Amino acid sequence: MSRMPKVTFLPDDVSIEVRAGTSVLEASQRSKVHIRTRCNGLASCLMCKVNVEPDQAHALQEPTPAERWKLGSLLTEGIRLSCQARVKTDVVVSVPEDPLKAAVRKKLAEQQRERDELW
Repeated sequence: MSRMPKVTFLPDDVSIEVRAGTSVLEASQRSKVHIRTRCNGLASCLMCKVNVEPDQAHALQEPTPAERWKLGSLLTEGIRLSCQARVKTDVVVSVPEDPLKAAVRKKLAEQQRERDELW
């Protein structure tokens, strides 16, 4: 019996074993790693982009026609739609920070700098 492929999500460093053919989005949901999406895996919202290093590209199935059409040249930069990218072998996926979280983190850092300047 062959071993199931493992998906590792960065920056959280969370890993999960899944059946080959499982989408990266499904793997993230099972492992409680949040990837933004609105279209429920239909490749229409483009919110579920993730990054896969070029040396890891072989670990995912070829991009679907919908993914090729939506992402175009971004595919050459390692960007994939997690709802379309299906796992073949072990892979490491980088999940971008949620824009709302990034805005809150930035605002908190600014407030901290302002407090530090007061003292």
